[in-house]
Formats: sequence, structure tokens, C-alpha cells
Amino acid sequence: MSDKYPEDSGRRRFVKGVVGSAAMAGVGAGGVAAVDTITNRTGQGGGQTTYFGVENTAGPAPRAMPMVPIEIDDEGFIRGVYPDIQEVERQGETVEVARMELGGATYEVDWFQYCGVQEYAGLSPSYEGDNYFRYTGGPSSYDWQPTSGRVNIADFEDYQSWEPGNGVGDADVGKGGMASWRSQDVENAIPIQLIRSQRLEEKIQSGDGDDAALQWLEAATQDGMMAVLNKCTHFCCVPGFRSSGYQTADNKIYCPCHQSIYDPFSIVNRSFVAFPRPEQ
Repeated sequence: MSDKYPEDSGRRRFVKGVVGSAAMAGVGAGGVAAVDTITNRTGQGGGQTTYFGVENTAGPAPRAMPMVPIEIDDEGFIRGVYPDIQEVERQGETVEVARMELGGATYEVDWFQYCGVQEYAGLSPSYEGDNYFRYTGGPSSYDWQPTSGRVNIADFEDYQSWEPGNGVGDADVGKGGMASWRSQDVENAIPIQLIRSQRLEEKIQSGDGDDAALQWLEAATQDGMMAVLNKCTHFCCVPGFRSSGYQTADNKIYCPCHQSIYDPFSIVNRSFVAFPRPEQ
């Protein structure tokens, strides 16, 4: 297995067992993409799930962080798209599943089944609340953003010239924000990394890249705005966009815990073995 820590990181050269996970491997997936396998529990009731995410380019993180598609309403408020809720028959019982076709892909709630998030109340079809992103406070938040309230696209109007207080990254790479999704009046908040960047707009306009990824990107983003489930796939820490100048992380999403790096402008199609559905 190749060494996934960045050069000169000073980290010990091995990958620890992830909480709730044990193995990772690369396997061909019908010629579309490599399959990043996470083994959790017995795997019964789960299955292989294919998703689009931001590519992990360095560090021990085993796979990409999944994207959350967005919509912007007439007043400029941004919400995450939750898959359509359907009733299906399984083993003689009627159950609810959250799944829909979007951007040429099957977008389903199973995309977010890692780090325990699959058991968060906000991911359940029975969640009572809306899909709007809301600002969160805390040490991971950006200095510019409010500590509460719904996220509006106008808050990112300076995205083409924004500079974080730490001076990290190029001036034209985009503006980041931290928010939560489907997290009203619940115990566990679903953390979201927001990025607005002209590089996303240029990528879509140029048509340069993988056709499937571009089709997804066009459907899942709007006005250069994207959202990612902000849980590092290594040890479930909370990374940040333009949060560190560590090596090649200055224009990317960086997790300070173990130096995992994700490229928000490299959208990849990945697969993993989903958790069994939680018992009701």
C-alpha cells in the first residue's frame, strides 16, 4: 500500500484502524472509478454505494468527502437537497428510502453513512425541519461569518477576492464558510463546508474533465457555490477550506488532525460499502 501521508509530515508511516472501520482497498468499478472500501460491522443490510465527492489528494484519509447538492431560493437563501422520500417493499415490509436521480447519478442518503452520521436524526426521512443551511459558531468557523441564521448567497459576494485572516491561498480561489444542515432541534449537527469559487464556474463552463463528474457538478452546484459533508473520512475530524498553508493545502480543504488534504475542485466518483441501516 502506498504511503498516503504528505512528504515530510513527520507522521508515523502506517494507517490506524478507523473507528467503526477497518480496511481500505482499491478495486476496479466497471471502468468508471476506483472503489474505496470501508468495512463496517458485518455489512448486512448495507451494500455498495457510489457517490460524488471532493478528492482526497494527500494524507491518510481513505476516500473522498461526499458532496451535498444545493439549491438557492428566490431570496438567495441556500439549502441542501435531501433525496426524494420513497416507500419500497423490502422483505415483506414497507420502508422509507431517500433516493433520487440527479445530475446523471443516483443520489441517496446512503452517501453520508460514515463517522456515525448515518444515525443522526437529521438524515432520517422522518426529520422535522427544513433543508436550509445555518451558520454555526465554534472554533472551526470563519471570522467573517455570523454565529447563527440561514446562509445567503449574498454573504459570499466577495468570493472572487476574499482573503482569510490567516493569509492562506490565492486571492481568486474562493471563499469558505461553515454551516449545519438538517440540524434544528436535534442532538447531533450535520457539519457542512461551503465554498463559493469562480474555479467551479469555470470548470463547468469549460467542459474540461470527466463527463459524468461535470454533469453532476452542474446539477449539484449553483453560482459557483458548493457544499460538502465536512467530516474527514479518516478519523471524522472537521477540516477547513484555506485553513492552513501546510505544504500543498493552501488552496484546498485541510484536516489538521492527521494532515489529510482534499481538492474541492477535483470531483470524483467513488464507491464504498455502506453501513447496515440502523434498527428502528
